[in-house]
Amino acid sequence: MPRRRLAAAAASAALGLSLLTGCSSDNVDCSLDECTVTIARETNASASVLGVEAKFISADQNTVTLEVAGEQISLTKGQQAVEVGGLQVSLDSVTSDEVQVQIARQ
Repeated sequence: MPRRRLAAAAASAALGLSLLTGCSSDNVDCSLDECTVTIARETNASASVLGVEAKFISADQNTVTLEVAGEQISLTKGQQAVEVGGLQVSLDSVTSDEVQVQIARQ
């Protein structure tokens, strides 16, 4: 009986930790209230983070268009964070292969 309780407690702790961070994708790295999301520059690339879906739409050298929480936004390097779905979204970097953004709770 103690083994079952220990196993249940461990499973519960692991689930609680994943819910606490709010991250569910391999391409997402989170702290408590902020995540760095790396999205491939390809059609339909997306990541689930902090309860919302972030989907790549298009990009050039300085500007990225994403759909976050069902809302299309454009981000530019050096721009202040944009508020969408109760979150702050900002662009970290754009390369020929991927886009990296920060998504944080307000």
